[in-house]
Amino acid sequence: MSQDGPGIDLETSLGYLLKEASSALRSEMEAVLRPLGMTVTHYSCLELLAQRPGLSNSELARGAFVTRQSMNVLLQALERDGFVTRPTQAAVGKVLPARLTPRGRRSLAKATAAIRSVEVRMLSGLTPGERSDALRILRSMVRSLRDGSEAG
Repeated sequence: MSQDGPGIDLETSLGYLLKEASSALRSEMEAVLRPLGMTVTHYSCLELLAQRPGLSNSELARGAFVTRQSMNVLLQALERDGFVTRPTQAAVGKVLPARLTPRGRRSLAKATAAIRSVEVRMLSGLTPGERSDALRILRSMVRSLRDGSEAG
């Protein structure tokens, strides 16, 4: 598809294709998490806490790609529902680090299996070498964009 004048050819735009892949991945992740009563953000928060216990609200928000306010609302709900615990008082400053409860770990195990199935399906057409190349290339793209924004 050709265009007259400036613009992006969506058929050959890598950025557009990455956004399309991201949207399709999120949609499939939401679909497998919905029966578990979770969203992608809910899952991301639990996964981050499992891998990095004690993260602050701000750190969790950055890791889950949401605002601090959105993460605070989610953490309050997760705490109310028994998935995480947070101290009533901050040991230092204002940070109330969250930790998974046993219920949170059980819920995360189910969600991880569901998410893994989506990723396996997404990568099913790639060889192990192509998967490795894709990871390397995507990491390089992220690094280039982040390095470029820090320089400006």
